[in-house]
Amino acid sequence: QVQLVGSGGGLVQPGGSLRLSCAASGFPVEDYAIGWFRQAPGKEREGVSCVNRSHGTTYADSVKGRFTISRDNAKNTVYLQMNSLKPEDTAVYYCARRRWFYGSCMPSEYDSWGQGTQVTVSS
Repeated sequence: QVQLVGSGGGLVQPGGSLRLSCAASGFPVEDYAIGWFRQAPGKEREGVSCVNRSHGTTYADSVKGRFTISRDNAKNTVYLQMNSLKPEDTAVYYCARRRWFYGSCMPSEYDSWGQGTQVTVSS
């Protein structure tokens, strides 16, 4: 069974850092595009960062220069390093696998959603 389990969220002060992990099972992450998404209460889910099977990466303008997505094929895990965190980064963060070979970083193109991990940025 295909599963993605996100972890690593928590409470951090503005300007701090967190690293989220997305542990995959049932498939090799190196053969699929994997994305990180976030959703705050009352807002729609948005794409934060995605990495494709060729290591091409995409970042939302709001996180560009602060967040970095990476993939460890040996651990079958995708990471999201978040630096210089802002209160507006507060959300539940999810990772997911893209449905098709071609695509982008839009939530509708991804499946296998997990429960997500809460990130709260507050002083």
